[in-house]
Amino acid sequence: MMMESDLDIARKATTRPIEEVADKLGLERSDLILQGSSIAKISWDRLKQAGEGKQGFLILVTSVNPTPFGEGKTVTTIGLNQGLNRRGHNATCVIREPSMGPVFGIKGGAAGGGFSQVLPMEEINLHFTGDLHAVTMAHNLCSAMLDNHLHRGNNLDLDLNRILWPRVIDMNDRSLREVTVGLGGKANGIVRTERFDITAASEVMAILVLSKDYADLRARLGRIAIGVSTNGGLVTAEDLGCAGAMALLLRNALLPNLVQTLEGDPAFIHGGPFANIAHGNSSIIGDSLALSCADYVVTEAGFGADMGAEKALQIKAQAAGKVPDCLVLNVTVRAMKLHGDGFSTGGGKRPPKEELEAENVEATRAGAATNLRRHVRNLSSTNVPVVVSINRFASDTDAEIEAIREEAVAAGARDVVVFEGHAKGGQGAVALADAVVEACASHEAAGRPYDPIVEPGLPADQTILRVATNVYGAHTVDFSPEAHKTLELLREWGLENLPVCMAKTQYSFSHEGTVLGAPTGFTLPIRELRLNSGAGFIVAVCGSMMTMPGLPIRPAAMDMDMDEDGRLTGVFS
Repeated sequence: MMMESDLDIARKATTRPIEEVADKLGLERSDLILQGSSIAKISWDRLKQAGEGKQGFLILVTSVNPTPFGEGKTVTTIGLNQGLNRRGHNATCVIREPSMGPVFGIKGGAAGGGFSQVLPMEEINLHFTGDLHAVTMAHNLCSAMLDNHLHRGNNLDLDLNRILWPRVIDMNDRSLREVTVGLGGKANGIVRTERFDITAASEVMAILVLSKDYADLRARLGRIAIGVSTNGGLVTAEDLGCAGAMALLLRNALLPNLVQTLEGDPAFIHGGPFANIAHGNSSIIGDSLALSCADYVVTEAGFGADMGAEKALQIKAQAAGKVPDCLVLNVTVRAMKLHGDGFSTGGGKRPPKEELEAENVEATRAGAATNLRRHVRNLSSTNVPVVVSINRFASDTDAEIEAIREEAVAAGARDVVVFEGHAKGGQGAVALADAVVEACASHEAAGRPYDPIVEPGLPADQTILRVATNVYGAHTVDFSPEAHKTLELLREWGLENLPVCMAKTQYSFSHEGTVLGAPTGFTLPIRELRLNSGAGFIVAVCGSMMTMPGLPIRPAAMDMDMDEDGRLTGVFS
């Protein structure tokens, strides 16, 4: 029997008043800023108390390299939250906000799926509480003031050829990757080349997600490097005089959003960067709040463990001073079939339905022996326990599941469980919940050991080399002449020891999305380095990676509409 669509399941659900959901976490009505009956932001007065008292366990959900099918990482995050609550634990989750780019592009939504969703899913996927719009406005305010400054005489003596600050929009639009502004005469400003990034990749988004409080947010915004002066010095947003106004635009966006799962369990949504081009994690302030009022907090990192989890451990954990107690690695049979060369279409297209659902134990094992094993070994090297969660689909066979289990155990996973949260909600996640609780207890009993994948504080070129070789399997890296020049400038500015955020394809360990499994011996090309001094890291752009995505041949938007009563149709189905 065919399962109902995500939208149909969500519409049949009865949402509880958000005050009742908040009460499960010990949050009072006075702690809430209501955004309707089923959404609330948490007040600043309550957030200031987040660091007090006992802190819960932090569980990070990550995944193998994603495929065109989707691996269900957010479903696993939400389902695990439901499973923990089913077992009687005080639990919540912190997930990332959907970006309009993926919603109208390929993904179609980011609120989970099946019986592991957060509600109200329609509002969450479309604008939500406006946090991403606030990021867009704050970012582009800086852009507008930069161009006004240039137009009014350029007293900061900015080098027009070394402007570092782009514009952003929360949409996939490849035509904006390279533009020219200021055309039409002297009254329209200085003519110069410009680019747009997607909002989720904005440094302002990274700052919002990494800031611990208002003071930290304001200071980070002031440190944004907008360009280089003709004498070679950095010019900041503070120099431009726009950091304070940017902070005002982000005042409400810094407050995490409280919603609920289909089963009425509390869930926070906050922040939304892409892990392939940004650090890809939910917010520090969201995690901190959740940890102060729940015993178990499930948070997520974007894309595969080589992207989101690496950045969660190398960037977010450093900024937060908090390392996860358990790492959940999400995997599917179909992903392992793909990485085991089990489909005639290769890695670029979905195979025929009958090929997707046909048993192929050999290909499943081959993918698990390569892609899954490397992810498990990378994560296990941190000494944080790794639990592999097999997100089961109806067509998966016991033999395929067993092949994955055997390879995961051989690679060093602490436990391997089958997850059925999509079809069964919290009941389908209780096995995963039990495994996670045990893993957290063992990590605590051992003194919470943690070995970083890369030692913090290394020069950027060494960090890049170690991530490339230790995580990706590369033999070496190749810096372009432009990247070499930036390395020299970073040394001059005393910023070469910042953490590095790798921007590369999410579909492969390498920089080539079609290279599946666990490639080795390749050279990782570093096309350019971008300084995000406010966020506190350097972005290394690998190969042909773009920070402004494009729409697919058939965007999800083409199947979306509304009826005469304003109800969504053809969306999230």
